[in-house]
Amino acid sequence: MRTRTGENRNPRSRPWPARVGRYLAASPLPTATCLLSAAAAAALSLLGVHLLREGHPLEFFALQLVALGWIGLAGFALADGLSRYREYVRMRNVFERYGLRKRILKRAAGSRCQRDAALAAAGEIGRAHEAGGYFRSLGYRWYHVLPDRVVANPLVFFSPSFLVTGFFSRRLRDCEGRD
Repeated sequence: MRTRTGENRNPRSRPWPARVGRYLAASPLPTATCLLSAAAAAALSLLGVHLLREGHPLEFFALQLVALGWIGLAGFALADGLSRYREYVRMRNVFERYGLRKRILKRAAGSRCQRDAALAAAGEIGRAHEAGGYFRSLGYRWYHVLPDRVVANPLVFFSPSFLVTGFFSRRLRDCEGRD
């Protein structure tokens, strides 16, 4: 897909280090959670193997169950990171086409991961400072990590609607003429 200026916007045409860098910028918290969870699972598995060699099979199985939990968390974090990256690409396309829209930023303000994706998308068009200022004007700071819905009701984390909206990015409608 080419823009009006003739540059190729196809993400596959970019070198892979650039795509990885954009992925890390769009979803730093899910990526860090995924990597740390996978490292914890690997460490527990290695410790379990060591205990099995020493003749402690019950402890081995207990550690493997805990390691499976960490692997599950890593999988959820990876799915969340991929969803944030997909959302980043959509926001970047909207921002490139229509400019920075507060309407889009407002939809992304609900969670830290979505704000990170929006900031990365705004950074692509050179307006990250303005987007960060908008989030600060809404009262969000670096330590507001949990989504607003989870803060309001912690049990909503286990609801299917929260999981669907968390792992499947919403469709961004054209926002021409709205702000």
